[in-house]
Amino acid sequence: MQTRYLYILKFILPVTDLLMVLAVYFFSYQFTSYLGKSVDSELQWHYVVVCSLLWIVSTTSFGLYTEYGSRRIERIYRGTWRSVFLHAILFSVYLFFSKQNDFSRSFLVVFYGTLGILFLVNRFIGTSFQFLLFNHLRGVKSVAIMGNNATGEQLASYFEKQKYIEFHGFIPDVPDHYLERDGQLSSAVGKQFELAVEKGIKDIYVTIAPERMSDMLILTQEAERQCVRLKFIPDISGALLSPYTVSYLGNEFPVISLRSEPLEKIHNRFKKRLIDVIFSGLVILFVLSWLYPIIALLIKWQSKGPVLFKQLRSGRDDEPFYCFKFRSMRMNADSDKRQASKDDDRITPIGKFLRKSSLDELPQFFNVFMGHMSVVGPRPHMLSHTEQYKGIVDQFMVRHFLKPGITGWAQVNGYRGETKEDYKMVKRVEHDIWYLENWTAALDVKIIFMTAINMVKGEENAF
Repeated sequence: MQTRYLYILKFILPVTDLLMVLAVYFFSYQFTSYLGKSVDSELQWHYVVVCSLLWIVSTTSFGLYTEYGSRRIERIYRGTWRSVFLHAILFSVYLFFSKQNDFSRSFLVVFYGTLGILFLVNRFIGTSFQFLLFNHLRGVKSVAIMGNNATGEQLASYFEKQKYIEFHGFIPDVPDHYLERDGQLSSAVGKQFELAVEKGIKDIYVTIAPERMSDMLILTQEAERQCVRLKFIPDISGALLSPYTVSYLGNEFPVISLRSEPLEKIHNRFKKRLIDVIFSGLVILFVLSWLYPIIALLIKWQSKGPVLFKQLRSGRDDEPFYCFKFRSMRMNADSDKRQASKDDDRITPIGKFLRKSSLDELPQFFNVFMGHMSVVGPRPHMLSHTEQYKGIVDQFMVRHFLKPGITGWAQVNGYRGETKEDYKMVKRVEHDIWYLENWTAALDVKIIFMTAINMVKGEENAF
């Protein structure tokens, strides 16, 4: 019942949501005019297509209509509000730059206010429908587990948290070996299948060790004879010391990964790239457009040489790229080998201010816009330092699975600047790997805010 509900929901939800957005759009146009506010006539028809396309982009960015996104009501709520917020930003920016003189703030207030209220009502009705469906139409599934091992314990913990699963615990009195010495199924296992049927259990999850997978066929035959479904989960907890994830290649071959990488998924990479393009574009347009000439004049005034310092750094997959910074030092021959240090005599007075305030990093938004970097990620190192540390710091190269960033999880936790002691680089790598394995769009936003706060407070390691 639940699977069929989710399948239908994946198709109904995007259609009804888009129809509601369109209905609210035309209502808002008429209502804003009724209030006596000036509304551009092109809003009535010309921009409705843009509004619809941006809604599709916004919901796709947050996976609202995917099986994962629509599996739980809280995910639908979270995805909906995030989509509305992103749509408001994108559509407002589009209207502002396409028709600046007739930009209607009243229309946007009416549109997003009405849309927010209707989505709240819509999702409340959906929640009520789900409650009716699963609680009054017997949508709850009864399951049990056979195999009391580490994987079984983890699975039990998962089932206990599920709202629409009735978990009956572990199948008791099952021998360690399901088959007798003659290859026949143990009578105790058959007896437990009978008891499971009497309790109304429909699905039994069997956590089975790799060396016993040959038992699967006989177990399945006996379970199906008694009208019980068996689902097998490999118990590889004893064989692998690290946390792991299992995915499928072409829906046929199970693939075990010892490291979780959310940004391996294309929809997550799309979300991160969309944030990068929008954020870097706004910084270039509204900050660097006027600040760049001022800083350039100050740099030129204090020392000869180019305004920008361009240096080869290690990028994603260890591919080198030219990283841009405002030049903060006098021209010297050691810039590609020697890290900047406190009281470094190469740093100019304006350079000292730029480094202390982190303004020297601003040109890296050009790197972000061009796709060499991300706003948030591991900080890129000089090529010589990459060669040095990959031989002495364990897992150092793992951080290069991601695009480097202007700021990162390590930096906002105090691991920025010079790394004289190896332990500081070890801690930086640990934080970078944690970020790689736990990435979310919300985490990126958190790091950006933490970076802004640190810039205002000032950082001890910034020099």
